[in-house]
Amino acid sequence: MTLIMDTFEELNVKGFIDEPIDPSLDLFEEISKLKKEKNAVILAHYYQEPDIQDIADYIGDSLGLSQEAAKTDADIIVFAGVHFMAETAKILSPDKKVLLPDLKAGCSLSDSCPPKLFAKFKEKYPDHLVITYVNCTAELKAMSDIVCTSTNAVQIVESLPKDQKIIFGPDRNLGAWVAKKTGRDLVLWNGACMVHEIFSQQRIMKLKQRHPEAKFIAHPECEEVVLQMADYIGSTTGLLKYTINSPAREFIVATESGIIHQMEKANPDKVFIPAPPNNACACNDCPHMKRNTLEKLYLCLKNGLPEVTVPMDIILQARKPIDRMLEISARYGL
Repeated sequence: MTLIMDTFEELNVKGFIDEPIDPSLDLFEEISKLKKEKNAVILAHYYQEPDIQDIADYIGDSLGLSQEAAKTDADIIVFAGVHFMAETAKILSPDKKVLLPDLKAGCSLSDSCPPKLFAKFKEKYPDHLVITYVNCTAELKAMSDIVCTSTNAVQIVESLPKDQKIIFGPDRNLGAWVAKKTGRDLVLWNGACMVHEIFSQQRIMKLKQRHPEAKFIAHPECEEVVLQMADYIGSTTGLLKYTINSPAREFIVATESGIIHQMEKANPDKVFIPAPPNNACACNDCPHMKRNTLEKLYLCLKNGLPEVTVPMDIILQARKPIDRMLEISARYGL
């Protein structure tokens, strides 16, 4: 009993079970063995470190990962991403065990929208339909009418009647971009992603001057001043596809730098430059995404912990807006 208490205390404090790993172990081989033994599938977001992306069964953005979580026949889903993504997988596959390599892998955007405060905000607009970006807690999804991702946000808004009043949260930058693209007047929650808010307009302009042939591509979570400079704006999958299809040889990339691994794999003859942030670091990594490591992935598969759970009443409520999103996405061929 003491051991169990110690384990849960360690998970609460550290976010993972910290135990020594034999340095001679080939973690790629061990993880592959454990996957087969336990009938597990590894889903990884594009922002994960390259080793995790390389061992994953599926790599994608929020929409693709949601679709994969809904259809997998594995007994265990290991979600190499952040907490809200693992919650989404649990909502879509409530009978499966969902593991997250590090429970402390949170999300600044999700944290910027506490459910209790959003509930009060929602009360001010009783005649508004609520669309929430998937980067939010399960509890917030349960308060929503439709969930969206950066891939399908525009299409979801456009699928609704023009006179439908809409609350959009939690990302104000994505919401402002969607409002501009659709011509709709959206009531925005004032939330943001710390990674996409620190790009420096001035430093990007200087970088563009040094690389005049480079295409500047950006995620719609970036601020308006950054998006105004972009040659292309899209989700992580959209950005990746653009680099594959574009004849350009150089790209300046304004999103979390993890996506560059897939861009380089798909385009070995092209050059990818991370857009500079407003700090001394030359990179732009999400500290939450990067909490997951290959070692933690191995330990979570080996021990079956940390596990992400969601109360059944929240699952039932949150499933409805996610299903609506998946249905609209299928209709638009996304």
